[in-house]
Amino acid sequence: MGGCSGNANQKELPYLGRDEVVEKNGQKDTIPHRIDDFRFIDQDSNVVTPSTFEDKIYVADFFFTSCPTICPTMKKQMKRVYDKYKDNRNVALLSHSIDPAHDSVPVLKEYAQDMQVSSDTWHFITGKKDSIYGIAESYMVSAKEDQSAPGGFVHSGAFILVDKNRHIRGVYDGTSRKDVNQLMKDMEVLLKEEKS
Repeated sequence: MGGCSGNANQKELPYLGRDEVVEKNGQKDTIPHRIDDFRFIDQDSNVVTPSTFEDKIYVADFFFTSCPTICPTMKKQMKRVYDKYKDNRNVALLSHSIDPAHDSVPVLKEYAQDMQVSSDTWHFITGKKDSIYGIAESYMVSAKEDQSAPGGFVHSGAFILVDKNRHIRGVYDGTSRKDVNQLMKDMEVLLKEEKS
């Protein structure tokens, strides 16, 4: 991936995704891509919707608890983000399980406990398979079953930075310490932008 969205000297992060062009009174206006509505359940059986992240920026990713490849590295990197922002009420993390048949609420609860993280900040969510794969498209990443892949699933290793209006503001390689360092720098830029 290697695709960082900007650097710490930038005043504003770009808007990423498929913009929508609308015409009103003969004027064309561009509306940045926005994450679709969603409704999932987290490790504490709480319903998680976009309103869960009201007035917050968040980092989203896709994983599964039995992943034998990139997920352990991704979770190690996301834990760094969690450790830095766990006490910041304006930041949240959202990890979507792409294996809802196995990753039930109790499995996700145990996973979160093993990582020693709080659901106030980091939500591990599950739901209907079609809904999870559909929302992955909204985040512009891949997530699907593939019996030929290790663990039976293929998914992106991206960390997606989302602003409080559900716009994608950065995409980072969740397996790269360097990219995750850039993510945290860009989070600071976005937090400042959101205050103004």
